[in-house]
Amino acid sequence: MLISLLGLFLAYLSGSIPSGYWLGKLFYHTDISQHGSGNTGTTNVFRVLGVAPGLITFFLDAFKGYLPAYLAFSVFQPAFHPIFYGLAAILGHAFSIFNRFKGGKAVATSCGVAFAMYPIYLLSMLGIFFATLFISSMVSLASMVAIGSAFVFSFLLDDLVFTIAVGFLFLFVLYRHKDNIVRIKNGTESHVPFGLNSSKKQGK
Repeated sequence: MLISLLGLFLAYLSGSIPSGYWLGKLFYHTDISQHGSGNTGTTNVFRVLGVAPGLITFFLDAFKGYLPAYLAFSVFQPAFHPIFYGLAAILGHAFSIFNRFKGGKAVATSCGVAFAMYPIYLLSMLGIFFATLFISSMVSLASMVAIGSAFVFSFLLDDLVFTIAVGFLFLFVLYRHKDNIVRIKNGTESHVPFGLNSSKKQGK
């Protein structure tokens, strides 16, 4: 039990690594928390620093969730359900001990956790994400639709603990996107420069 509890703490530390923040500071001399939305996750890195650092941040943030979930699911078989180690990493990402308990909105890290446990399930949710992104040109909306779909489809996995955890994540992601929801309602949410409602088209 003690080792399993230690594993949860290490998973939290893994998730706490502020990938986007450190990337901006070390290689771009930019404090990402002082630009754009002030968020240190993938979307704001894309917005402020560009595509390449945004992709790097996405994969680093996803790996932070993938590693502890994979180790718990496939290697160590700890006392707790593997999803709890993924949730610890997700909480670390959102409330980083290395960044004054601030962080991202947990979407990329959640993807990493899901991929470690149910890769086909995750790939299906990514399909929903990109389809919604193409239609709306809004990353925030695509993220919320994808995690909502993830909750619905999790019932097909016959893993009640995982389903409950995804339900919690759905509510958590909605809460983290509360400002985005207001902007979507007001028609002021940021759009990416591609898709059916891209920022380029809006600027015309």
